[in-house]
Amino acid sequence: MKRAWWETGVIYQIYPRSFADSNDDGIGDLEGIRLRLPYLSETLGVDAIWLSPFYPSPQADFGYDVADYTDVDPVYGTLADFDRLLADVHTAGMKLIVDFVPNHTSDQHEWFLDARSSRSSARRDWYVWADPKPDRSAPNNWQGMFGGPAWEFDEATGQYYLHSFLKEQPDLNWRNPQVKEAMFDVLRFWLDRGVDGFRVDVAHFVMKDPNLRDNPPSALAAAGGHKARGDYDQFDHIYDKAHPDVHPLYRDMRAVLDAYNDRYVVGEIHEFDWAAWAAYYGENLDEFHQPFNFALLKAADTARGVRTVVETQEAVIPPGAWPNYVLGNHDEIRMTTRYGDAAARRLAVLLLTLRGTPTLYMGDEIGMLEGRFGASLDPWGQNVEGLGRDGCRTPMQWTADGGFSGSAATWLPYGPGLESRNVSVQLDDRGSLLSLYRALLSLRKGSNALKQGDYATVVQPGESVLVFERTHRGETKFVAINFTGAPAGVVLPEGGHVLISTGDRIGRVTAKFTLEPQEAVVVG
Repeated sequence: MKRAWWETGVIYQIYPRSFADSNDDGIGDLEGIRLRLPYLSETLGVDAIWLSPFYPSPQADFGYDVADYTDVDPVYGTLADFDRLLADVHTAGMKLIVDFVPNHTSDQHEWFLDARSSRSSARRDWYVWADPKPDRSAPNNWQGMFGGPAWEFDEATGQYYLHSFLKEQPDLNWRNPQVKEAMFDVLRFWLDRGVDGFRVDVAHFVMKDPNLRDNPPSALAAAGGHKARGDYDQFDHIYDKAHPDVHPLYRDMRAVLDAYNDRYVVGEIHEFDWAAWAAYYGENLDEFHQPFNFALLKAADTARGVRTVVETQEAVIPPGAWPNYVLGNHDEIRMTTRYGDAAARRLAVLLLTLRGTPTLYMGDEIGMLEGRFGASLDPWGQNVEGLGRDGCRTPMQWTADGGFSGSAATWLPYGPGLESRNVSVQLDDRGSLLSLYRALLSLRKGSNALKQGDYATVVQPGESVLVFERTHRGETKFVAINFTGAPAGVVLPEGGHVLISTGDRIGRVTAKFTLEPQEAVVVG
């Protein structure tokens, strides 16, 4: 069976605002990305690029409040710039995935401006409206993810509109067939231009309870078991997202993509019930090619914790489905900040050798650290203390003095450790994290066992080490990872060669093989 490009490849996420600034205004842009393509295709050797939103937007949520789904915000360039970027991505042998934001638009989108102009507007039902209760309060107890109630009262028309996030992000009514067709036309617009796939933002939110029932209180939150996210965590969110009707919708969306050749769709699904998560593949693998698997972000950083995630995913995905893994993105605290430098090296080995599609977040390959600021620019951080995402969105660090812009002040300051955590310095250091990523990506590219082979855990006598094998048509690679700060003995077949080590190890595997603290090796 020949695997698709999204199964064998490595995806690299770019937050356009922070990757490369070509016009020295302090904000990244599409041309900046295009000029850095040799780094992605040649220096790193990734197979696909995923771009976070670049569409026209008032930037209330930094682009996730879309005012026009079929254009480019002037801060990022033009449609012509996008077409040139796409053409060069394909010339370099890579694929391009773009963000699709279906749950909500900007309140400045022409659809919403029309919808709120009058109760009799032709587009009124394109959004979710409801009458107030007799005391003029909100229709139910739903809360916005970014703080406060999920309902905003519109004085002009006397109704509330739903916004699962900011009030500037009104929720679309996907139960209206006109909305569904208009949004599918958005997909066709970009597919016709040649994009290779979509990442669907907050995909589990788009279908809510049609009866708008109150969410029940959260017993877990009452017992102190939730991370505090304001009032949002005081409820179990069983009615304001993930209604079962979401699955027929995504089957229809998949059919749109399947009308084109060799395209891909991955959904952002924050669902930690494994069976509910796996359901987004579809009963016949006819929904998402993959729902993003965020479980490693929440797992204990131990051999047992990681093994549990891997083996559980292997067990729950439908027959014929393909796994995937993520260790960082534009919403999470930087990987190196979460785990430390030594752990970041062994986790790089883990991510790029497991069975499944890995997605890398820009800058993790050079160990970028979480930025620390005073006031938050991120609206989530402004509304709910401690939840700002600015720290993982700082500008990409190309040189010891930054290299992101020319002389302009960057839209966010650079993260800590710029002098050593940059591409230029690490390219010249054979022991750097970037050099490790390059070696891993090169090894993976030449190994069918790592790209598409089977996975099997190799049981070890202790709890400190995770060992697994990847096999494909006679080729076998073993991966051994020590999750502790002490040396750990490991049982591996004798005679194999150490192909990659996070330390200085070279040579053959012997009967008494000991991993150094936090060391990971690939043996073949």
